[in-house]
Amino acid sequence: MAHRSGRHFLQIPGPSNVPDRILRAIDRPTIDHRGAEFGQLGMRVLNGMREVFATSGAVVIFPSSGTGAWEAAIVNVLRAGDEVLMYETGQFAVQWRAMAARLGLKVHFVPGDWRHGVDPADVEQRLRADAARAIKAVMVVHNETSTGIASRIPEIRAAIDRADHPALFLVDTISSLGSMDFRHDEWRVDVTVAGSQKGLMLPPGLGFNAVSAKALAIAKSGGSPRSYWDWHEMLASGATGYFPYTPATNLLYGLDEAIAMLREEGMAQVFARHDRHAAATRAALRAWGLEILAADPREYSSALTAAMMPEGHDADALRAVILEHFDMSLGAGLGKLKGRVFRIGHLGDFNDLMLMGTLSGVEMGLHLAGVPHCAGGAAAAMDVLAGRAIEAEQRAA
Repeated sequence: MAHRSGRHFLQIPGPSNVPDRILRAIDRPTIDHRGAEFGQLGMRVLNGMREVFATSGAVVIFPSSGTGAWEAAIVNVLRAGDEVLMYETGQFAVQWRAMAARLGLKVHFVPGDWRHGVDPADVEQRLRADAARAIKAVMVVHNETSTGIASRIPEIRAAIDRADHPALFLVDTISSLGSMDFRHDEWRVDVTVAGSQKGLMLPPGLGFNAVSAKALAIAKSGGSPRSYWDWHEMLASGATGYFPYTPATNLLYGLDEAIAMLREEGMAQVFARHDRHAAATRAALRAWGLEILAADPREYSSALTAAMMPEGHDADALRAVILEHFDMSLGAGLGKLKGRVFRIGHLGDFNDLMLMGTLSGVEMGLHLAGVPHCAGGAAAAMDVLAGRAIEAEQRAA
């Protein structure tokens, strides 16, 4: 292959770009994971992740993908035959549902159109109707990576409370943690699931559970048979910064640096930056005349935006043109959205000029691929970033 100058634009919604600071942190000699230096590292990252989750409670770090963290969340508090309530908000909700079914859970899966998040009113209605309190958990994807739709977690928590239902609340934040506002304790989530490769700016390989006292109590006497995924052995070792088995030492170096970077910027500023970039991206799509997949402005994701293709045009063909001509990767449509949408990731270590490069590449790609559109999307985004414009949904409000 011929040499391509410059840097590849990785604009999929995760794994996200790994900043140089984190790459340099990972690129260190491995240390003794039973030695004193490692114990100090372990305590730093566990305490730091409590800040990121906004919890004072238990946090477990697994050497795993986010899928492993899904399984850990399930097997520690649920057992085969338990009933759970889940919602079809996109491909990852579908996959989590499939895992739950394989583990023997009875899943009440509410169908969805992949353009809306979880309806809190529906949650309340279904839990009120569960007079026998058979439903043991409500399981929700906060930010659907396949659709760019963010379910309203505080409102869902309020719906569970109004129904006066004891169900556990399990939330996947794999593509939102570190990018979008999330508050494990304040929103009274029982198990929060996360992964390292998106808002935390790391390569894949670390999975996380933040765990409420209620969930821990249930896990002590219930749940499914488990070994690798058991919280209690992990927490016992973690009390002094260690792991019961070999940890992903070099990824933990990177996590330590990622937490430092988030602290330096400030979590409120991190969230505001993601909000701005998402707003600018939506402005670009509107100017191009492309429809945003998320149908409810209250549910817009700040980590990614999914754009619908005009009828008769294929998103994968557009993505191929953009990759060939501009060395930029965009996210594909997944599941029932294959070929119908492309996804622009704007999360993690990202700034205004990187976003403008991304959107300029999309605009040039639309032209080269012959996709019907209006010119000026990149300019519209620039107006938002420069403070010269406000979003259409803000004007409507």
